[in-house]
Amino acid sequence: MTVLATCTHQGYTVGSVSSGMITCPCHDGMFSFAGTVMGGPATKPLPEVQIKVDGDTISLV
Repeated sequence: MTVLATCTHQGYTVGSVSSGMITCPCHDGMFSFAGTVMGGPATKPLPEVQIKVDGDTISLV
């Protein structure tokens, strides 16, 4: 599973990944690596997206 890097609170791009959390810098939204909301103002998980891995290239399907 791969999740889209757009915060579900107001659509900002998440800014960092550390300590097992994906963090949105705008309002301190926190998500697990699976996209589940772990804290902050977001109420919906990060949306799932399908990807294709071909050698060293990763692309959205």
